Amino acid sequence: MMSNPKHLHPLSIIFTLFKAYKNAFYGLLPIIVLAIGDGFLGWTILGLGVLTIAFIIYALISWRRFSYEVDSEQLHIQKGILIKKNRYISKHRIQSIDLSQSIIHRPFGLTKVDIETAGSDKDVDANLSAVTMTEGRHIQDVLKGMKQQTAVFDESKELSNEPHRLVSNRELLIAGATSGSIGVILGLFGLLFSQLENLIPNQLFNATTTWLFSQALETIVFLVLLIVLSLWLLGILGVFIKYGQFKIIRYDKELFITRGLLEKKQMTIPLKRIQAVGIEESLTRQPFGLATVYVVIAGGEIGQTADTHTLLFPVLKKSKIQLFLNRILPEYADVTNDIHPVPKRSIPYYLLRSLILPTLIVVGSSLFFIPSVWIYMMTLILLAIILGLLNHRDAGYNLDQKFLTIRFRRFTKETVIIPSKRIQAIETKHHFLHHKQNLKTFKVSILSKMSGRHLWVKELDSDSNDEIYDWFQGDAQT
Repeated sequence: MMSNPKHLHPLSIIFTLFKAYKNAFYGLLPIIVLAIGDGFLGWTILGLGVLTIAFIIYALISWRRFSYEVDSEQLHIQKGILIKKNRYISKHRIQSIDLSQSIIHRPFGLTKVDIETAGSDKDVDANLSAVTMTEGRHIQDVLKGMKQQTAVFDESKELSNEPHRLVSNRELLIAGATSGSIGVILGLFGLLFSQLENLIPNQLFNATTTWLFSQALETIVFLVLLIVLSLWLLGILGVFIKYGQFKIIRYDKELFITRGLLEKKQMTIPLKRIQAVGIEESLTRQPFGLATVYVVIAGGEIGQTADTHTLLFPVLKKSKIQLFLNRILPEYADVTNDIHPVPKRSIPYYLLRSLILPTLIVVGSSLFFIPSVWIYMMTLILLAIILGLLNHRDAGYNLDQKFLTIRFRRFTKETVIIPSKRIQAIETKHHFLHHKQNLKTFKVSILSKMSGRHLWVKELDSDSNDEIYDWFQGDAQT
């Protein structure tokens, strides 16, 4: 039993309601579109009304049944509507306690508390969706003793004398302009456009399409360019909203990051959980000498992408990355950038891998006897060949005292710096063609979110593979 249980702020009811709608959205959207298209608008509104009432009741009961208690040794959370669940999180397993403020939190002086533990299973983590900022800081102080970091939330105070780096508006503009998010936005826009016929009256849709096709080619081109430009500017705005007021501060045992205009997030990264540092150069940024810096974290981490890494800085000139690491992560700053490339005799393998999918597309298209599509298919084949050559050119490795550096490309060029003590395993393999050409592929495994992260350099010279293996067995174990 809890001796002094506390409840979340009533505003958490709104967040539970939003979450319920979010979870139901993808299942409901096709039903709503079909129902409206078939003329069942009234029934659709009635159904959504009943569903909203059910969600509100669920959110109210969830809030009432959720309580927590913090003491000097642990966090105790009790929740559950039909089945009561008790979760105990020891302070000794807590890796980070992060605060974030959405646009809804901030007017009420509230914050969300996210707690990350040493385990990678998300079920052992916890979050308090709405508590006062004072309570959030109290939880940090009691469980982690993080008084030095909480001052950063007060924007009226000066930054500490600790090593730090802020992102400028110019850097945010460059990050947004080269983010490549316009492709995602165009995809979503195309999906929405394909459903317009079902969402708007037929008379309006037919009148609009008739007017559009009656225009001169110049007008249509102008409208298309205007839409693309608007979506590109929308992508830039999204970067400003996500990474505005970005600050990173280095403390003795952890990195501290705040970011966000509408949703202000605070992230704490313990240095002992950093497994590797990565430098990412996308196709839209590499021509301008720009890159993104990230870290690979052991276990789950708030703000991780699907590639299981955590952003350290949105965009930097490659020439300034060394200075950035000197200031923020000096442990990784002295690693040389010299990369030993894979041998030229491995080019056919890189070309083969890049050509498999385009070749299947070309063969599949040829079955339908579409003559006009061949020029596009040949362009696709040419682009695949170029990508294969780039993948070969950028692949390589470097050994530098206690660090292994791996460079590779899929679409994005990545350079990953791994301390030897963070390497969990090294694996080499080859087939009979590799054996004849004195080639091997090696894989490096490091801890990361859930199942870990595996990095490959394919078709490397066998002697180089042996050198890496001997280094790992020798220097890495001392």
